[in-house]
Amino acid sequence: MLPPRQTEPANAGRTPKKEEAQTMKPYTLDDLARLVDHTNLHPDATREDMKKLCDEAKRYHFKMVAINSVQSKLCSELLAGTDIDTGAAIGFPLGQTSIVAKVFETKDALANGANEIDYVVNLTEVKAGNWGYVRDEMAQIVAVCREAGVPSKVIFENCLLTQGEKLKLCEVASEVLPDFVKTSTGFSTGGATVEDVRLMREHVDPRVKVKAAGGIRTADAFLDMVRAGAERIGCSAGVPIIEELGRRMAAEGVDTIEL
Repeated sequence: MLPPRQTEPANAGRTPKKEEAQTMKPYTLDDLARLVDHTNLHPDATREDMKKLCDEAKRYHFKMVAINSVQSKLCSELLAGTDIDTGAAIGFPLGQTSIVAKVFETKDALANGANEIDYVVNLTEVKAGNWGYVRDEMAQIVAVCREAGVPSKVIFENCLLTQGEKLKLCEVASEVLPDFVKTSTGFSTGGATVEDVRLMREHVDPRVKVKAAGGIRTADAFLDMVRAGAERIGCSAGVPIIEELGRRMAAEGVDTIEL
C-alpha cells in the first residue's frame, strides 16, 4: 500500500481548508468501489455495451454508470431495483449548446430515468469572461436537479482553462452550490490531474465535492486522486482498478486502506 497522503495543520486565525482539515479514514473495498462512476460515453456504444456496463456496476457495486443521456432509459431499466445510479452527461462532450438546450436535455434525461447529472460548461463564455452567463447556466441546471432531488456535477474541462479561469469557476460554483465540480470530460486534450483536484478542493466551497475524471486508469492514480480530495472518480477502468486494490488488500491481509 502506498504511504498515506500527509495533511498540513491549518494556519491560525482562519478557517481550515478542507484538504488541510481532512483526517485519514479507512476505506473498505466496497467503500472504494462506491467512489466509482463506471463510464462508457463512446458514441458507438451498443445496447450490449450498456448491458455489460450495468452488469459490471452491479457486480462491483459501483456508485453510478456514466452514460450519454440518450442511454438513460435503457440503463435505468437495467439497474432497476439496485442502489446504483444512472448518470446522464449533458451537453457532452463540448458544452457548446444553449442554456435552453442543456436544461431541456437535463429534464429529458431525468424523465427517462437518470438520477445524476453531469453537464459541461460553455467554454466559449468562460473564455469571454462572461461569468453572468456561466453562473446562469449553472444555476438553471442545478435548480432542475435540486427540484428532482438528484446530484448535479459541473464539468470544467480543466485542460483547456487557465489557472484564473479554474479559480473563477470555483468561485461561481461556491455561489451556486452544485453537488460536485468535475475536472474533465475525458474527451479533450487532457484529463484529471492531482494538482487540479487539489486546486478545486482548496478553492470551492466545502459543501461542493470534487469529482476527478479523465485518464484515471491505474489503482495508484485512483488512490492519488482520492488523497488529493476527490470524492468521486469517473473512469472506464473501474473493474481492473478495484480488482487490483482487492489483490493488494488480500496480499497485505487488511480489510481497509487508510486515505
